[in-house]
Amino acid sequence: MSDKRILSKKTTLRGEIDVPGDKSISHRAVMFGALAEGKTTIEHFLTGEDCLSTISCFKKMGVDIQLDGDTVTVNGKGINGLEEPSDILDVGNSGTTTRLMLGILAGRPFHTCIIGDESIAKRPMDRVTIPLKMMGAYIDGRHEGRFTPISTRGGKLKGIEYHSPVASAQVKSAILLAGLQADGTTSVTEPHKSRDHTERMLQKFGVKVVEDGNTVRIEGGQKLKGQHVYVPGDISSAAFFLVAGAITPNSEITLTNVGINPTRTGILEVLQRMGAEIEIIEKSNEAEPIADIIVKTSELKATQIDGELIPRLIDEIPIIALLATQAKGTTVIKDAAELKVKETNRIDTVVRELRKLGANIEATDDGMIIHGDTQLTGGVTVSSHGDHRIGMMLAIASLICEHSIELEGYEAISVSYPSFFDHLNKLVTSQ
Repeated sequence: MSDKRILSKKTTLRGEIDVPGDKSISHRAVMFGALAEGKTTIEHFLTGEDCLSTISCFKKMGVDIQLDGDTVTVNGKGINGLEEPSDILDVGNSGTTTRLMLGILAGRPFHTCIIGDESIAKRPMDRVTIPLKMMGAYIDGRHEGRFTPISTRGGKLKGIEYHSPVASAQVKSAILLAGLQADGTTSVTEPHKSRDHTERMLQKFGVKVVEDGNTVRIEGGQKLKGQHVYVPGDISSAAFFLVAGAITPNSEITLTNVGINPTRTGILEVLQRMGAEIEIIEKSNEAEPIADIIVKTSELKATQIDGELIPRLIDEIPIIALLATQAKGTTVIKDAAELKVKETNRIDTVVRELRKLGANIEATDDGMIIHGDTQLTGGVTVSSHGDHRIGMMLAIASLICEHSIELEGYEAISVSYPSFFDHLNKLVTSQ
């Protein structure tokens, strides 16, 4: 099957879509259900490849997990019920699976080996393995545990006070999950508060978590109890259609049941700051706030994106860069060096691919500078470089290009949004 797709300019987008479940929450719901005692039922689960990798890994550790459409049933046996896998744990393209699972495996008294795809093999894991080794875990891998494949033999862990050099939910979560299995108290302090899905969900599963500013503490030895989890729509997926609605002429899109966790709503703040016409209709939900969001074609103005805002929109920066090409003035994105260690070096990749389309954009050491308002030309071949968010950004860019584009590597989009093109076509045909 060809991994190329021809994308043509569309004149308007109208209609309503229910974006897939949040990837971060879907991962955690399966993991915490696997560690819990009793049954956990997960609704609106994201059936993308990354989350299916998480299910596969925990099945290999003896957890009974059933998938029916977008509903998952996890029959947990408690954290002590995990079994030594007889096979390698393949995480595919999922950094979340890798890093959070390392936190769990750090305290398990058996051997595991984790591998992933070519992209995972390039992503740094020492940001997790260093603090886990400080807690007493036995971890080894390429370059002293910096890269996969990584082997663990869980040991007796002790709580630590860790000051993370980066604001990373994956790092924080891995340490907290190890802390559940450690003697004493474990705390993580970040330079800025990262997304807090782990803290919220641990509390839902019956674990006491203490939050104090940018510090989170947890006592070892606590047990999780099975729960019912509804997974809100992923705001990182919704971001592509929020931007599409704002920049495509004569458009109006409604996105239903989107998660609006305050640690994830940087994209909404940026859109509002840039003048986008957005209506947020909040709804009630037990653990994670949700809302319906309506966006219309808007006159946009440039802004600066930096500092504490960056951790709240780090995954949305590729689509924000496209948004900025259509805003009057110069948009500056900085303090985003974390983009260099995502599925690709997203700073360089975003700049390279948008330049092909005619954007006036340049890379900096920790971000990019985008000059708008620019008419994108198209008429070229662009590539996702195997990065799902780059692929979706380029697909949205095609909506406003003068000429069709050919997108290579579009299949990478299935990692987080398998129904992306179905939803896009639904909006295009609903005129």
